[in-house]
Amino acid sequence: MADIGIKQLAKILGISTASVSRALNNPERVSDAMRKRVQDAAKQTGYRPNKMGASLRTAKTKNIIVIIPDISDTFNSGVIRSIERTASDRGYSVLFGDTQGIRESEIGYGDMVRTRQADGIICFSHNLPFSDADLDSDNFKMPPIVNSCEQLQSLQLAGRSIPLVTIDNVAAGREIAKHLLDLGHREIAVITGDIDSPSTQQRLLGYKLALKEAGLEFNPALVFEGEYTLEAGSSTTLEILSEPQRPSAILCMCDETALGCLYTLKENNISVPSDISVVGFDDIKFARYFSPALTTVAQPVDDIGRQCVEILLDVIDGKSVAQKTVILPHKLVIRDSTQAI
Repeated sequence: MADIGIKQLAKILGISTASVSRALNNPERVSDAMRKRVQDAAKQTGYRPNKMGASLRTAKTKNIIVIIPDISDTFNSGVIRSIERTASDRGYSVLFGDTQGIRESEIGYGDMVRTRQADGIICFSHNLPFSDADLDSDNFKMPPIVNSCEQLQSLQLAGRSIPLVTIDNVAAGREIAKHLLDLGHREIAVITGDIDSPSTQQRLLGYKLALKEAGLEFNPALVFEGEYTLEAGSSTTLEILSEPQRPSAILCMCDETALGCLYTLKENNISVPSDISVVGFDDIKFARYFSPALTTVAQPVDDIGRQCVEILLDVIDGKSVAQKTVILPHKLVIRDSTQAI
């Protein structure tokens, strides 16, 4: 069947165009039965929304931008899927800005919202996607923006409060470190992510708290700065192995780093966990299928993506956001890569 418009769809269903619009664009405002009826009919008839017309009527583009340092990161991809699914259910399209951490690229995507090419931003970076000159200007108006997982460092500079959806990284870092300490490990090396990242700093703080609670001194020589990549996990593990004192455990702040670590340990004939225990962070899809299966911290990727979109759309609609920081629960997942010594 040829594509049809909203009026034709409403006529086929025998309901008003307003009811069709609510079911497609604000599904939370109609019953489950009505939403399903309209959405099923839209699929069957080939209905396509007229986004240009909607934009002219509402001054909204029905687009949101996701600014992300690395779209290939396995953890990020899980949150992205949830963002895209939730946005689509609410009648929005998602534009992805894979910045590779380039500041000019972040600012460019921020400008797209300021020039009304999109309605709002979900930001995975710890930098606000606006220039220092903009942030310092009294005339600067912050576009709708929500931070996912990573606290924005420039919030205090900007003097503004921006919604954040994350987990308690301090508690999670403490819990994964305590797991190793409870198994008897005392020399625990850490492979961090970007040391300037607030989430890295918070997880490292959790590690330090666990050591303090166990009556142990923090040894900065056991902390190795890396990146959230397989390659960094591998190369940093080689660095750790070159040290005079080999640790009994390695705490990686990301699962991809941990998988790179496991690979390199195996290549060097070091058995996990009998020689060295290894833990990760995120519980990506591959963590359970690697050999040995990885002990890690699970993050609720579906909930993170869904809540980011729902909060952002509330901000876009001018609604008051009661909870500026949403802390979602994490979970320690114990598998085969750790054992007692």
